[in-house]
Amino acid sequence: MNKKIFFIIFSVFAISTASIAAETTNKFHWPKHIKAAVSLSYDDAVDSQLDNAVPTLNKYGLKGTFYLKLASPVVANRLPEWRAAASAGHELGNHTLFHQCSHSLPNRDWVTPEDDLDKISVAQLKNQIVLANTMLYAIDGKQERTFTAPCGDSKAAGEYYIDSIKSEFVAIKSVIDDGITPAMKTVDPYAIHFAIPFNVTGKQLIDIVKKAAAKGTMVNLTFHGVGGDHLSTSKEAHEELVKYLSENKDIYWTDTFLNIMKYVKEQQRSLQ
Repeated sequence: MNKKIFFIIFSVFAISTASIAAETTNKFHWPKHIKAAVSLSYDDAVDSQLDNAVPTLNKYGLKGTFYLKLASPVVANRLPEWRAAASAGHELGNHTLFHQCSHSLPNRDWVTPEDDLDKISVAQLKNQIVLANTMLYAIDGKQERTFTAPCGDSKAAGEYYIDSIKSEFVAIKSVIDDGITPAMKTVDPYAIHFAIPFNVTGKQLIDIVKKAAAKGTMVNLTFHGVGGDHLSTSKEAHEELVKYLSENKDIYWTDTFLNIMKYVKEQQRSLQ
């Protein structure tokens, strides 16, 4: 082969290889070549979570995140069980003291005047949220924390409050939709989307995580009641999902929201 032609071919190949390598290293990657991360979360601190969700997660060796409404009597009455859940590797997250939501939004007639987020200032809410972190520290002895905005509401007295509490948290969930993150490289750790499934089948839940795997991103499922309480998902449907995830660990990384988001933020920093 003519040396000049060979040099041109080799140069094109080298440039192409370098471009592919650069593109590959500039992409977000989950550990161990998995396809998607799954965060199983549970809001409001209700009895059925301790009775049904925690035992199921423990049975299949998966870790979940429990966002405690600190004023809930279920926190005070079952404190040793919450501590045991934390000791088993589950995350206790911040869901405020009183779970205030905005009464002015559609279908919010159930919001009581004392828990109306429209009537509390950003400064007041921030103080309560910081206090909730202190209370959580007293329960589990941990200082890193994540937050889920009650009802997905991000305004207190009409003012955006998320910015005021960012420094207190590794990540924040504040947008309700299908729970599937569109792109990991550009996702805002303080505006994470999450879904609130209830009255669904195990197959429907599994289909959601399969969609996340197809995208190669993350899905955040936030349950409330499991086999009881409000916004309930049946024990059977919940266990079907957990069993599926445990049997497909080569596809899904199911972990606490804290652990997942610490990894996401590390990856984002490395790609800057």
